[in-house]
Amino acid sequence: MVMFKRIWLAACLISVVMLIYIGRLAWLQLMPGSSSAAVLSPQASRGGWQRLSVMQRQRNLVLDTGRGDFYDRHGAPITGETYSAVALFPVRRDLRGQPEDLSELSRLLGVSEQLLQQKWDAVREPVFWEEEGQSLPMRLSDAQTKRIKELSLNGIRVLPYRNRYLPQFDAKHVIGFTSQHPEWLQAEHAKELASGKRKLAEQVGGSGLEKSLDKLLHGVGATSVSYFIDGQNAPMHGLDMRITQPGNRYYPLKAITTIDLKLQNEIENYVDDQGMKEGAIVVLDASNADIVAMVSRPQLKPGQFQSSDGSEWSNHALKAVAPGSVFKLVTEAAALEAGVATQHETFTCNGEYGKYGLSCWKEGGHGRLTLQEGLAQSCNIAFATIAERLKASELQQVADALGVGRQAGWHRDKAFGPFSGPLRLLEEEERGQLFAAARGNGNGAAGREGLVGEENGESGDSGESGDSGESGNHVMSEMSGDKGKSEKSDKSEMRGMNGDSGKKEKRGSRWGNEEGGMSEKSEKRSGKKDAALKAQEKAAMLAAVDGGVLAQSGIGQRDVRMSPLQAANLIVTLLNDGRVMEPRLVSEIRYANGQRMVKLPAQRAQAIRGRIKPATAYALRRGMEAVVDHGTGRSIRQGLWAVAGKSGTAETTRAGSARNHQWFAGYGPVKKPRYAIAVLVENKPPGSSHQATKLFRGVMDIAARSQEGSS
Repeated sequence: MVMFKRIWLAACLISVVMLIYIGRLAWLQLMPGSSSAAVLSPQASRGGWQRLSVMQRQRNLVLDTGRGDFYDRHGAPITGETYSAVALFPVRRDLRGQPEDLSELSRLLGVSEQLLQQKWDAVREPVFWEEEGQSLPMRLSDAQTKRIKELSLNGIRVLPYRNRYLPQFDAKHVIGFTSQHPEWLQAEHAKELASGKRKLAEQVGGSGLEKSLDKLLHGVGATSVSYFIDGQNAPMHGLDMRITQPGNRYYPLKAITTIDLKLQNEIENYVDDQGMKEGAIVVLDASNADIVAMVSRPQLKPGQFQSSDGSEWSNHALKAVAPGSVFKLVTEAAALEAGVATQHETFTCNGEYGKYGLSCWKEGGHGRLTLQEGLAQSCNIAFATIAERLKASELQQVADALGVGRQAGWHRDKAFGPFSGPLRLLEEEERGQLFAAARGNGNGAAGREGLVGEENGESGDSGESGDSGESGNHVMSEMSGDKGKSEKSDKSEMRGMNGDSGKKEKRGSRWGNEEGGMSEKSEKRSGKKDAALKAQEKAAMLAAVDGGVLAQSGIGQRDVRMSPLQAANLIVTLLNDGRVMEPRLVSEIRYANGQRMVKLPAQRAQAIRGRIKPATAYALRRGMEAVVDHGTGRSIRQGLWAVAGKSGTAETTRAGSARNHQWFAGYGPVKKPRYAIAVLVENKPPGSSHQATKLFRGVMDIAARSQEGSS
């Protein structure tokens, strides 16, 4: 009886232990959140534990992230190159190979054998070999590659490495950069993270097109190599390496930009040789406003940022600053459209306006001159006079019609093609402005100290009168980069294929449903309320504009802000008799096999109301020709092409010191315009030679030589 009880107790104890083990196994296999549950999800329902056991024995190294690349208008790659590099896998020192092979490897890598072993000992995960002080894997020559492959070493392999940014030229602000951003991924792509389609450590777009096209460029997966070792970090012979890559012939994608890479690089080299430290140059196709080149300084240096405030990757071509006398083109257009002045009306300039503390840049004044000559000589008095004749609404209306004070870049307000929501290619673009929001009952002229006359900013080599961009007030409020909304959206061609099946994708057509779940009716009601509120704010803003505000704004000072992209697009608008285009940076996106996924066609600006008369545009073009022929830009008459344009200088401050922003915006050749170019040189000391004018001539000559070489 006692024996039976002991057997029964032992059996019960064994049963309890077995139940505990079974329960634990069930927990590991089935409970959500466990590693095995993730393996045994519907996406990977079989072989989960086997897969985990393999993962414990293998070491992975990413060779190619699978991210799409950018190409210029001629098909030249802007990003992406593949070269041979040495990969180190964690293998015990006593199993790495023969001493003579290790010595030869150290010689080929240019380091001592001791340093090689030390670095190898520190390897816990597979890594590419990097030279001291470098952030990219060491680039092997063909001879080095051949010799290393001949060595009998474990844990050393020569592998193809995909480098994102090409070393032959500087990184481009318009392209942007990639970086790790796990917080953003968790907020925006939680489902993809949970399913394993994306990883927290992956690179995402940080600025430029890398950011605005990130969802498409991400691709369908990385290419990686696995190297198998046992629990003692010894190589598992017979398994060696295994390469894993997406089996999808449509990816990675190719984004075809409108950039002319050769021209872009030549301009970058030129401005660096000329010593431009801060500013931007924009080159647009005169016929459709395509962005042919966009240069920003200081240089973009991905991977070397010292701060996180965005200043080191800021694209100055998209930043709105005071435009100075370049804005006189808008003022003259408004005066001609409103009928408050004519081209041949005569003005008298004695150097002083007589109110608002406003004077002309030329001491003693210009004497008697017509409006056209006023533009050629950049006379502040003539333009302050016609600005005061205008109503605030008239100046605002023409500025709107010319696309000034709004984001100029190509965009769509609604989903189209493979894009599940609105798309703005240049997300960082600031919209600029004409008048500031109403600020109470402050008088337009009051509280604006320091408004002085326009400085003489000669082009340094000629000794002639250079730019006559006026100096302005010292109050330079920072402009926000709010995105303007448009009212129209047209359809785009798409031949998108599903990444895995090759079938056409079906995508959502409403961004609002994704973001906030708003119904169409509530969205419309909200839109009407927003429009009504904006109308009230605009009315209040215009009501607060007095004569002093008009006079100062009419010469491009006070609260007027414009970006180099908008200035160049203004020139294109005048060349096209008032038709406003949206500067385009990407023309189409293709699959890896060359088939088109979606076309981004050149398009007119959306929600632009009104258009200036062709006669007005013609008068302004004639005025810009006069600027270069005998006006403030006559120092750049000589060159490969006859050019026309308008200069400007706007006063600002930096760290309490007076500085000037120098401008020149124009086009060439005059008879058959090919390019519209805007140059901004920022924060130059007062009295400096007008570098922007000189750079405009140099860039136009580079463009002329490029055009001749391609014809």
